[in-house]
Order: sequence, then structure tokens, then C-alpha cells
Amino acid sequence: MWESISTWFLSVDWFAVLCWMGAISSIVAGLAGTIVPALPGLPLIAVGAALIAWAGHFEVVGWSTVIVIAILAIIGVVVDTVAQSAGAQKAGASAKGIWGSVLGTFAGVFVGGLVGILIFPLIGAFVGEFLAKRDLLHAGRVGVATWIGMVVGTAAKVALAFMMVGILIWAYWV
Repeated sequence: MWESISTWFLSVDWFAVLCWMGAISSIVAGLAGTIVPALPGLPLIAVGAALIAWAGHFEVVGWSTVIVIAILAIIGVVVDTVAQSAGAQKAGASAKGIWGSVLGTFAGVFVGGLVGILIFPLIGAFVGEFLAKRDLLHAGRVGVATWIGMVVGTAAKVALAFMMVGILIWAYWV
């Protein structure tokens, strides 16, 4: 009995098992990171794809798939960054308004959970802009524009994340 167990234990490719465990953890964290601002969601999914490819010696999931997924991750990071700041700048946000949005986002992660992530950036941008210009109407416009930019960026990240996972699944099973 012990001999069959030790034979099985020695026959397992433990490197591949560790790569798969790391890949699944990375992809799950990456999917969460498309919503939670503190996690680099799309890059984590790209790392997971690279680990899956590495586990299979790039035979099942090849370099071209990993490169396409990495490019999508880069595009997603750029789109997310541009969307939020473009929304704020289009409404005429000051540096304090933008910093208020950033601080509100981080506060929302730690204080309010999913609701905090959705509402605190708007509140932060509003407070920062109000402190800068003392105009309630302008601060409200900046807060809403920043929030819309954040929602658009998050929607783009979610769409890209599912596209990346779909490409990975397609490359693995087709």
C-alpha cells in the first residue's frame, strides 16, 4: 500500500499543481479586483493565464494567447485610469477634487464594502472640490462626473476580465 502511494506521490507533477493553484488564486483575485479598486484585477488575470501556460510548458496555452491576454490587461488599466480622470477633468475638477475621489475610493474599500466603493468616490470628489472652490453646484457636477467615469472604467474592466478568461478557456479547451 505505501509503495503505491509513494509511486503516485512521485509521479505527480508538483510544479504544474503549484502553477495551477497559483493561477486559479490569481484569476479569482483578479476577477474580484475588477470591482475592488485596491487590487490590480486585470494584471492578476494575466499572471494567472501565464501560470497556466507555464504549467503546460506553453503547449496547450501558447505564448500568443498569453501575449493577447497581457495586451488586454494593459488596455484595461489604461482605459480605467483615463475614464475616471477624464470624467473629473471634463467637469472641471481641481486637484483637490481628484484627490478627494482617490481618497474616497480607498475609504470606500475599507469602510463601506461594495456600497462604499460605489458611493465614497463621489462623496470624496464632492468634498475635495467643495474645499477647493466653495461652490456646491460645481462640486456636485465634479462628484457625479467622477463617479460616471469610475463606473465606465469599471464596466470596461469587467468586460475585459471576462474576455480574458474566455480567451484563456477557449485556448485551453479548443
